[in-house]
Amino acid sequence: MDTKIIGIAGGSASGKSSIVKILKDELGDKAQVILLDSYYRSFDELSFEDRTKLNFDHPDSFEADRLVRDLLELKNGQAIDMPIYDYVAYERKKETTRISPHQVILVEGLLVLYYPDLRQLFDLKVYVATDSDERLIRRIKRDTIKRGRTLESVLGQYQDTVKPMHEQFVEPSKKHADIIIPTGARNQRGVGLLLNFARQLVD
Repeated sequence: MDTKIIGIAGGSASGKSSIVKILKDELGDKAQVILLDSYYRSFDELSFEDRTKLNFDHPDSFEADRLVRDLLELKNGQAIDMPIYDYVAYERKKETTRISPHQVILVEGLLVLYYPDLRQLFDLKVYVATDSDERLIRRIKRDTIKRGRTLESVLGQYQDTVKPMHEQFVEPSKKHADIIIPTGARNQRGVGLLLNFARQLVD
């Protein structure tokens, strides 16, 4: 199997997941989604309180080298055991998810265009660009409803780590993108071009 890998990066709540879902729905069982968030380091040695204070938007928070190894395994036709991250407990679960090789692998995450070794594996590099105010509104809704966090904690984390890390690491990584899609999934023409490319990979 000639596995192709598409990397999709962008700021927090920029619309990456929506675009990935559109691609997955189009490609069906020919595609597999892998989230950079699944590769957060476990930080088992820290207490819950200390884990909540970590900077989860810094490149060092991710086990990127393991993700690179796993993608190489998939390209070589080998199944992998992908980690599972618990956003509520701020820790990696003991369980893993068994992932088998697919024709197309969709790798989504804040910093997937930041790591050079990871970028080299991508057949297409995509950056989703969305206005910062819109991203903050989406993040508040997501983290308070789906992740059980308070508004105060969401805003505090955004101000202390999310915004500065976006400006230092995420935003600059778009220079490596082959395609930049402004406004996320609302950009039907941009998403359409991406869909056409994905179709060509499996035809």
